[in-house]
Amino acid sequence: MATTDAAAHDGIRAEASQGTVVNFGFWLYLMSDVIIFSMLFVAFVNLSTNYAQGPTGQELFELPLVFIETMALLISSLTYGLVMICLRQGNTKWVQGWLLITFLLGVGFVGLELYEFLHLAFEGYGPQRSAFLSSFFTLVGTHGTHVTFGLIWILVMVGQVAYKGLTPAVASRLTRLSLFWHFLDIVWIAVFSTVYLGGMYR
Repeated sequence: MATTDAAAHDGIRAEASQGTVVNFGFWLYLMSDVIIFSMLFVAFVNLSTNYAQGPTGQELFELPLVFIETMALLISSLTYGLVMICLRQGNTKWVQGWLLITFLLGVGFVGLELYEFLHLAFEGYGPQRSAFLSSFFTLVGTHGTHVTFGLIWILVMVGQVAYKGLTPAVASRLTRLSLFWHFLDIVWIAVFSTVYLGGMYR
């Protein structure tokens, strides 16, 4: 009996230790993303008026389109919050349902961003046109790439919830995905304020 209890405690300690390492690694990753985006923001601010006789942000940006993008991403943050509420309630079906709704909102965001990029490129305002556009495509594109990887992660979690259920390991991954997704929302608010609103009124 004592041997069984000791083995159980060893198992719990090993699982807790593994979880601590994974969470530490994830926070390190988020901090590295903070550094990357900080550098991209600094580069954009420094280059945002180097138009090389090309168009300015005021001439290029379509705020109604960007506003719809922004709302899609912000609402997706809300729906992911509902994922976490349903997770605590142990409601597997609704966890999957809100994950899929979050996924669709994210797809809408990425789709609108791609449309904006292609529209600018076809008009001759690609990243090679000026330092302003190079920094714009780099910053906004890096954020969009992160959202795309977030979408892949959401699909993986939908599959894991369906296959494994709401196990502690799956719940832990959903929590980390929640942090990642909300982090992208915060970055986008900074992008919207600095790049688009700043560009319109600079």
